Amino acid sequence: MKTTRRNFIQQSAQLAAAGAAIGIIGHQELFASSPSVLQFSQIALPYGYPALEPSIDAQTMEIHYTKHHAAYVKNVNEAIQAEKITATDEKSFFANVSKLSAKARNNGGGVWNHNFFWQCMKPNGGGQPSGKIAEALQSTFGSLDKFKEQFTQAAMTRFGSGWAWLIVDDGKLKITSTPNQDNPLMDVAESKGTPLLALDVWEHAYYLKYQNKRNEYVGNWWNVVNWDFAASQLK
Repeated sequence: MKTTRRNFIQQSAQLAAAGAAIGIIGHQELFASSPSVLQFSQIALPYGYPALEPSIDAQTMEIHYTKHHAAYVKNVNEAIQAEKITATDEKSFFANVSKLSAKARNNGGGVWNHNFFWQCMKPNGGGQPSGKIAEALQSTFGSLDKFKEQFTQAAMTRFGSGWAWLIVDDGKLKITSTPNQDNPLMDVAESKGTPLLALDVWEHAYYLKYQNKRNEYVGNWWNVVNWDFAASQLK
């Protein structure tokens, strides 16, 4: 069939439209299947700044949450963008943290650790745990008092800044500690596992009230421990 100039123009337009449609569909499929890059965020504080007094004072809580914790969020998200970090969730971020910069590692840990830490405490907390967390502590450490002694020891012997942790690994409870803003989810951690409780022993967590008396801070922290939260993490 003879192709007229008009037919040629019409066919060309149809092919162009079809190609554009294919291109749009292909772009949409690519975009939809591309996972979003991780952005760390700060959880809402589960209680007011004065809620944990007298164990933890309101001024320390406010500065800790609005200054220290907020800064970690800002800094890690800057690092993710600048370094083109492709982790799509916190688990994969920490599983490969040894490959990341000090800025990404320290600030990513700082965000996650504090989000977890706030939930490890509650007003009118402390006392005796019950249920499965009480049974697990009894089975592993012999008694609640013996657990508290060992956990306190981990917190007191962490040189400089860091954290004390109660974790579960392969169904077994363990006490460990990490330096700086490391945590047991990181591939660099000496003891890895799922955190159940965390205690921040950086000086900024207690110095306004306790000065250099870390032992008093740790001792009073047991009065605000959220055993229900620890039990919820014990799968």
